[in-house]
Amino acid sequence: MMKIILLKVMKLRFLGFLLAVCSVLLISETAMGVKAVKLQPNQFQTYLKLGIEKSLNLETVNAQAYLQKALAMDPENPTAYAYMAMLNLFTIETTFDENSRKKYQDVMLSYVDEALARGEKRTAKNTKDSEAYLAMAMAKIAKVRWATQQKRYLIMAQETSNIWDYLEKAREGDPYNYDILFLMGIFHYHIDHLPVFTRLLSSILITSGDRHKGLRELELAAQKGNLLKQLAQVEIASVYLYFEKQPARALTIYRELKEKFPNNYNLLFALGNTLSDLHRSEEALSIARDIGNNIQAGTPPFVPELQPRYDQLMGKILFDQGDYAKASDYLEKALKNTSAYNARVRAWSYVRLGMINDARKERKLAEEYYAKALDVEGGEGAAQIEARSYLKTPYTPPKT
Repeated sequence: MMKIILLKVMKLRFLGFLLAVCSVLLISETAMGVKAVKLQPNQFQTYLKLGIEKSLNLETVNAQAYLQKALAMDPENPTAYAYMAMLNLFTIETTFDENSRKKYQDVMLSYVDEALARGEKRTAKNTKDSEAYLAMAMAKIAKVRWATQQKRYLIMAQETSNIWDYLEKAREGDPYNYDILFLMGIFHYHIDHLPVFTRLLSSILITSGDRHKGLRELELAAQKGNLLKQLAQVEIASVYLYFEKQPARALTIYRELKEKFPNNYNLLFALGNTLSDLHRSEEALSIARDIGNNIQAGTPPFVPELQPRYDQLMGKILFDQGDYAKASDYLEKALKNTSAYNARVRAWSYVRLGMINDARKERKLAEEYYAKALDVEGGEGAAQIEARSYLKTPYTPPKT
C-alpha cells in the first residue's frame, strides 16, 4: 500500500514534463564555484540560454550543439551535464518511436550519473555551492522520471526526497535566485492538489503543499527568473488555464510564448484550448484547422502521431460550443489511439465525455467515463483532478 501511495506522490505533474510543455531544461544562474567558468561566465550562460531556446522551439539538434559547447567550456561543471540529461528527457517525451526512446533514455541516464558525480565533488569542497545543488536536483528529476516509467517505487521515493533537499540547499546558498523558486513552486503548488492522505504523506517525505505559496513562487520565477524564466512562464500559463480557471491570464502568456517559439506545437495546442475556454470559438477553430492541415501535410514538426491530440482539441472546442454530438465523435476518435504517449489525451477525452453525459443528465454513464479517466496510466495531472472532482459533484453547463 505504501508503495502505491509513493507512486502517486512521485507522479506529480512536473515529472511528466512536463511538458508539455514543457517542460524541461532546468538550471540556474548562481555563483560559479569553478575557476574555468568564472573566467567566462557570460559565454557559458549564453550557450545555456541558447540551448533552452532551441529546445523550446523543438530544435533538438541545435539545442544539443549549444549545450555541448557549454559542457566543453568546463567539463567538471555539473550544470551542462544536468542540462544534457534534461534535454534527453524532453526528447523522450516528444519522441514516438519506442527504439529511439530507449536510446535517449540510456544517454539521459549517463548524463545523470556524470552530473551527480561532479556535483557531489563540488559540494564536498563547498557546502554552499548553490549551482551544484541545483544541477543535482535537475539530474535527480530526470532519474525520477525514469524510475516512474520503470515502476521502481523505492527509487522514486528516495530520489524525490533528495530533489527537495538539494533545492533547499540551493536556496540557502543563493536566496535571491528566482529560478530556484520555479522548482520549489511546482512542488508547493501541485502537492496541494493531491488527495488528502497522499498530501499528508508528501508533507512528511518531501514538503507541505501550499497552493498560494506555490503560485506566488511560480509567478516570481516567471517575472524575475533568469535561465528558467520562459519555462516558468509556460508552467504558470498552464496553472492559470487548468487549475486556477483564469484563461484570460493564460492567453497573454501563451501568445507571447508562441511568438518566441513558433515551432512549438505544444504552445499551439495550449492556445487553442485557452481560446476555447474563453468562448472565442472561431479563433480556436482557426488554430485547430491549422494544426490539422499541418498534420495532414506532414509539415515539420507536425507528425501523424499528433492526430489524437487534434481530435481531442476539436472535441473540446465543439463541447464548449454545446455541440455534444460532434464533440463526442471527435473524442471517441481520440480514444482509439492507445499509445503510451497519448495517455493524457485519453484522460481528457474520457473527462469531456463524462461532462457531456452529465450535461445530458446521464449520471451513471458520466461516472463511468470519469472512472475510466482515473484508470489511464500515465494520465496524471489536471484531467484526473477534474475527473475526481466531477465524481463528487456532477458537471453542470454554464448558463447562457
